[in-house]
Amino acid sequence: MFELLLEHSPMAFRTGELSLARGWPLLWMWAAMAVALVLVCWTLWRQRHLGLWRCGVLAVLQLSFIAVVLLALWRPVLRVQHIRDQGNVVALLVDASPSMTGGAKPRRDAALDALQVAVLPAVQRSASLRRYEFTDHARPIDAPAAAPSMPVTRVGTALREVLQSAGSVPLAAVVLVSDGAENGDSLDEAGLRAIAAAGIPVHTVGVGPLAASNDLELAQVTVDEDAAVGDTLRAQVSIAHQQQLSARLRVYDGGQLRAALDVALRPGAGLTTTTVDVPLATAGLHDLRFEVDALPGETNVANNTRSAVVDVSARRRSVLYVEGEPRWEYKFIRRAMEGDAGLRLVSMVRATPNRWYRQGVGSPQELVSGFPADAASLFAYDAVVIGSLSAATLNDVQHAALRDFVDRRGGGLLMLGARDGLGDGGWGRAPVAQVLPAALPVSAPPTLMVRNVRARPTVYGLESPLLQLAASAADTPARWNGLPLLTDVQSLGALRPGATVLLEALANGVAQPLLVTQRYGRGSSWLLGTASTWHWQMRLSHDDGRHGMFWRQLLHGLAAGAPQQISLRIPQRVFDDQSAIPVEAEILDAQFKPVNDAVVSIDMAAEASANSSWRLVPSGRGDGRYSTTLNAEAPGLYRLQMQATRGKQVIGEATTHLRRNSGVREAFGDYQHQAMLQRIAALTGGRYWQLDDLADLPEAIRYSHAGRIEQETFDLWNVPALFLLLLLLKSGEWLLRRAWGRL
Repeated sequence: MFELLLEHSPMAFRTGELSLARGWPLLWMWAAMAVALVLVCWTLWRQRHLGLWRCGVLAVLQLSFIAVVLLALWRPVLRVQHIRDQGNVVALLVDASPSMTGGAKPRRDAALDALQVAVLPAVQRSASLRRYEFTDHARPIDAPAAAPSMPVTRVGTALREVLQSAGSVPLAAVVLVSDGAENGDSLDEAGLRAIAAAGIPVHTVGVGPLAASNDLELAQVTVDEDAAVGDTLRAQVSIAHQQQLSARLRVYDGGQLRAALDVALRPGAGLTTTTVDVPLATAGLHDLRFEVDALPGETNVANNTRSAVVDVSARRRSVLYVEGEPRWEYKFIRRAMEGDAGLRLVSMVRATPNRWYRQGVGSPQELVSGFPADAASLFAYDAVVIGSLSAATLNDVQHAALRDFVDRRGGGLLMLGARDGLGDGGWGRAPVAQVLPAALPVSAPPTLMVRNVRARPTVYGLESPLLQLAASAADTPARWNGLPLLTDVQSLGALRPGATVLLEALANGVAQPLLVTQRYGRGSSWLLGTASTWHWQMRLSHDDGRHGMFWRQLLHGLAAGAPQQISLRIPQRVFDDQSAIPVEAEILDAQFKPVNDAVVSIDMAAEASANSSWRLVPSGRGDGRYSTTLNAEAPGLYRLQMQATRGKQVIGEATTHLRRNSGVREAFGDYQHQAMLQRIAALTGGRYWQLDDLADLPEAIRYSHAGRIEQETFDLWNVPALFLLLLLLKSGEWLLRRAWGRL
């Protein structure tokens, strides 16, 4: 009907430009309308006996008729650009990944059937059609292949490969047929910008259901991949769902069940995130498997399982805690850390000006002379806590070592509020002041004030695992609100630009920073502006563990980020459908300075394939880093054993593990990702289409502004719609006059 009335397709009007071709000034048209207005008003004034509203209706009809006549006299035209017939190429890019080709009626086949009926014959009448299919890469085909080549879908890579052909052929458009289930990380922001920069419209045809109604998917599992003996691993688990109300989550370590809980799924949310605690009692490899129980009748159960690999080190992290005087805070912190298998708290308290009381030392010689005298001795620790200790207690060498402990060693430094702590201890003038997250006050008045305040986590604090006091993150604020008041607070000074406030001290509606941290160099620095957290334990029942939980989590987090002299890093521990494993080693000496002349090799042992050895290549930047890419073809567990040597001397060794899974990615996100397909179309100037509404796709391709195009101008003054409008206006006026008896 649209083309019958206007003689051209809706797509022509959508992409074309309307203009007036007569060339007469528009001012003349407005002048003619003004004259017509005067004449119409004068003639209707003579017929004012009809009544005001009837005269108004007649005026509108007469003026509309004159306006349409004037518009026709000025010759309206439609200027359009369209691809030159048989002078361009249209690319048909079909997703051939397992999510499109599996099942009794594959999604790919249903889409091609619909295109063959409604689109392809019309497209081939005006352009040459080139067919491609893709999984991880695009490849030209005469007919779709029967099976996918790779179990990974890289929509962005395939699109860019097809769009590159625009440099050699006049590519007018790309028709992408896919469910949009991208799992190859090729549609990030940079990839989307590259696709849009090609200037070729991409018309996306969405295939598959928009959501899986009877399916639970373990969308993501996040864990710390390194831990210490005795740690409780807190895993963050996200479950994708539709209408389900609950799910049963189980965690296995090898074949042994370690944890199980019922997860209440939020109705209508689509994704529910929860946490589950997994105890790690023994050192070594922990091959974890997270599973969600299948629903009755659930067909896709492959996406109910995720893997995680955690290496639990037998080495205990070491924290050095120094106090210049005995005090309650020291006693209760030590009590909180008793029996912790993963952390060694080595403490020293000055009992007299020349005598230190040591606890937790590994040998009679450890700290026998007080605070470590040089960098090498201090760097043996992973974290340092300084309480009520005057900065004047340390000499220049010790001050420099403490600053380098954070900057070069990468350790964690925590300074506590106290009578001789923070600014009151002169630390605002010490060399370490530059690494702290706040500029400590240096004025004479004491900054430790006796005042009742409540510790309240900030938004960042509630997100930090170090401040979680409940099994569920939603319950943590209430657990903090239930803690007794602190009895003192110490000013931290002006915060640095990179500082993050995790805890605030709240009194009379006024908040000030209480626990602040920042990254500095390779390590981190922390300030806690109170000396009274011990009240949390004293004023609560003996079985309330919140005080101990706070200090254990804080000290473990403080020490966990400290790197070792010899380290081996991989991007993740679980590789799904990826055989290339990038690895990087860092070799440092006792002063944590880079070793650049080492020979670094890796022995890769697999449970399902032959062992292999690899040599790592220096980075060439003098940073002690070496890298290579391993090849893990077979699925299964792999042990990576690295050794660094210099001549015949072994500098050090490091071990890590990874799991290589196969045929996993395509089981996740098994539905139509409509938002991504719509975004690709919008960025490139194309449109998103559904299989049951493809009739206008050939016209949309014809009026593309890419490839070889030509311009046409169509007259609109003589289209049937214009004459029909004139007839309707005059007929309407005549009928009204007849009804009113005023012909």
